[in-house]
Amino acid sequence: MPDENPRPAEESPAAGQSATTATADPAPDHGDGPRRPRRRFTFPSALTVLVVVTLAVWLLAFFIPSGTYDRGADGTPQQGTYHRTPSGQSFTDRLNDLFLSPVNGLYGVQDTKTGQVGPTLAGELYGSAGVFLFVLAIGAFITVVFSTGALDRGIGRLAHHLRHRGALLIAGVMAVFSLLGTVEGFAEETLGFYGLVVPLMLALGYDRMVATATIILGAGIGVLCSTVNPFATGVASSAADISLGDGIALRVVMWLVLTAVTIGYVVRYARRVQADPDRSLVGFLPGDRDRARAADDAAEPPPLTGLHKTVLVTVALVFAFMIFSVIPWAGALTGDADAAPYSFELGWSFPQLAALFVTASILVGIIARMGEQQLSSTFVQGVAEFISPALVIVLARGVTTIMNNSRITDTVLHAVEGAVSGTPSALFGIMVYVVNLPLAFLIPSTSGHATLAMPILAPLADFAHVSRAVVVTAWQAASGWMNLWVPTTAVIMGGVSLAKVGYDKYLRFVWPLLALLAVLICGFVGLGAAMT
Repeated sequence: MPDENPRPAEESPAAGQSATTATADPAPDHGDGPRRPRRRFTFPSALTVLVVVTLAVWLLAFFIPSGTYDRGADGTPQQGTYHRTPSGQSFTDRLNDLFLSPVNGLYGVQDTKTGQVGPTLAGELYGSAGVFLFVLAIGAFITVVFSTGALDRGIGRLAHHLRHRGALLIAGVMAVFSLLGTVEGFAEETLGFYGLVVPLMLALGYDRMVATATIILGAGIGVLCSTVNPFATGVASSAADISLGDGIALRVVMWLVLTAVTIGYVVRYARRVQADPDRSLVGFLPGDRDRARAADDAAEPPPLTGLHKTVLVTVALVFAFMIFSVIPWAGALTGDADAAPYSFELGWSFPQLAALFVTASILVGIIARMGEQQLSSTFVQGVAEFISPALVIVLARGVTTIMNNSRITDTVLHAVEGAVSGTPSALFGIMVYVVNLPLAFLIPSTSGHATLAMPILAPLADFAHVSRAVVVTAWQAASGWMNLWVPTTAVIMGGVSLAKVGYDKYLRFVWPLLALLAVLICGFVGLGAAMT
C-alpha cells in the first residue's frame, strides 16, 4: 500500500517498517568534553502532519468568513450562489469541534436541517467509518495472503524462469508489480524483493540501478495509475462522493500506456549497460561483475503447490469481483452517466467491500489450511499493520468536519471558483494535476491528501462542467508522480539503501522519465476532462 509514514527507512531493511529514530552525527570536538550527538531533522509522520493541519485549520476558521452555497437536489453546490452566512458558533462550540474532530471524522453524523456534524445528531453519516473499516479489512486480507507465501513464490519462480531473457524478466516483474500497484496499492511490500531481484539483475550483466528501477518504478507506476486501488482511488472516490468504478476506463488506458512507457525506459537503460558497462550511472561494487555465471547455477525456487495456485486464483477472483461490483455498467457502456442501472449491477460501496475482504480473508485462511489460532492472529496482525493509514483517513476527515461546522468550506471553494469559471475543460484537468503536486509533498499520506483535498476539488469539477472522476484521476496521478522520487518515503529511501544505489544517482536516472510521465499525464487528464 502507499507509504503512510513518510520517513526514510535506512535504519531497517525490513519491508514495511518505518524509521522510528533519527540518525545521530558526532558534533565537532572542541576539546571541552565528549562529543554530543546532533539529531538530524526527520520529516514528521502523516499522523503528526494532520494534527498540525487540524490545529491550523481550527485557528484559521476564526479569521475566514463563513458562507455557503445554495445546494441542488443532489446536494451539490450551485455555481454563483455563494453568500455570507454567520456560523453561529461560540468559542466553546469551536473548542468542542476541535476536541471531537477525530470522533466526528470516524462516525460524525450530519444533521439534515442545520448541516452541522456531531456524533449525537440525526441525519446522514459524514464520518469515514465505512472507508476506515474497508482499509482494515483489506489490510487483513493482504496480510493473510502474504502469510501463505503464494505471492512471493510466484514472483520468485517468474524471475527464475526468465533469468536468461533479461528484457522479458524486467518487463514481467515490472508488469506484475504494476498490476499489484494499480489494484491494491503495492508499494512498501516491494522492499522484501530486493534480495531476489538485485542478484538476478547483476547475474544478467545489468547494474544495481536496473534492479532498483524495476522494483520502484514497476510498483510506483501502478500506484500512479491506480484503477481500483482502495488507498488512493477508493478513498478519493469516497471523499468526492462518486463510485469507485467511475472513470475506470480512462484509468485503465492510462495504466496500460504509462506502464508500457516505463518498462520501455528501464529496458532501454538495461540494454545500454549490458552492451557497455562503462555507461552505468552507478558503476559496480566488488563482486558484482562476477555474478554473471551465477545465473546458470541459481537454484530453482520450489514449485508452486496446488495450495499456492488456489490462493493466487482466489486472490485474482476476489479483486475481479470487486471491480465488477463497483462499476456502474449502464453508464460505462452507454456513455450516459444518468442511465438506469442494469439488473446485474451490484452498486457496491465501502461497507459491502469491507465485508467482502473480511470474508475473503477467512476463505484464504481456510484454503491455506490455517488453524483457527493462526488465522485469527494473522487477521489481527493485518488489521494492526493497517491501522496507521486508517487513522490518517479519520484525522483528515476530522479536519473537514471543523471546516464544515464553522462554514468555511464553501468560502474556500468560492475563493477558487473564479479560477475555473470559463476555463476550458482540458486546462482544468491539467490545473488539478499541477495544484496537487505541492500538496502531495506537504501531505505525503495518500489517504490523508485525498480526504483533505477532495471536498474542495470535487465541487470545482462541477463548476467547470467536468466529471468528478477526472479530478480523482488527476489527483492520484499527482500523488503517484511525487512518490516516484520524493526522499520522504520509505519506498524510495529504503529501496535505494537496500540496493546500495545513491539517491542522487537514482534522481539522475529517473528525471527524464518523470518529465515524460508528466507530459503524458497532462495529456490524459486533459483529454479525459475535455471528453466529459
